[in-house]
Amino acid sequence: MPRDKPSAPRRFRLLVFDWDGTLADSTTIIAEAIQRACGDLGLPTPDDVAARFVIGLGLADALRHVAPTLAAADYPRLSERYRHHYLSREPEIPLFVGAREMLDELDARGFLLAIATGKARAGLTRALVQQRLEHRFIASRCADEGFPKPHPDMLLALMDRCGVEPVETLMIGDTTHDLELARNAGACALAVTYGAHAAEGLAGCSPLATVGSIPELAAWLAANA
Repeated sequence: MPRDKPSAPRRFRLLVFDWDGTLADSTTIIAEAIQRACGDLGLPTPDDVAARFVIGLGLADALRHVAPTLAAADYPRLSERYRHHYLSREPEIPLFVGAREMLDELDARGFLLAIATGKARAGLTRALVQQRLEHRFIASRCADEGFPKPHPDMLLALMDRCGVEPVETLMIGDTTHDLELARNAGACALAVTYGAHAAEGLAGCSPLATVGSIPELAAWLAANA
């Protein structure tokens, strides 16, 4: 069950979702693409925890983290191999069961819905079209359009675009990068534990609550947002 911290009821106008590992069940495919790309270049293969840790960062930051000894001139090759492995499996990526219905309900309740993601704009556009969600979100911000997570730029830009204050904004994500983004932007955060990062690490970022599934997320938002 969700583990809520005692707090006064609050109402949010803007709900900002991470994409990978929060709405899309893509964590395993991304982590395996990172591992295979490192193997292609003869680099040490990051274990699952290390590969999952960088999900949500911009691609350049993620690759520098998993391959810190790689010469700068070779990062484009690593990026190309990652894209090769990821794109070959991208059509397999589904939404988490219940995510579409949750978004429909939140939209019907009048929330402003947005996305803040470590994906590039082209990648998010493909994902939204694939899932027929290109018109569901009022705004989105990607890692190649400014500073990536956990810099507050992404969330600040969304709040400005939607005309809301930090106190009216809730960031929902599966990584510490998402929760640190919210904290850096002065917004609240809700952690989901079914994605890339373990519950213990997420709890260390002091989210309003942690939830373990889409049904729990939908229920928490229905009761608390």
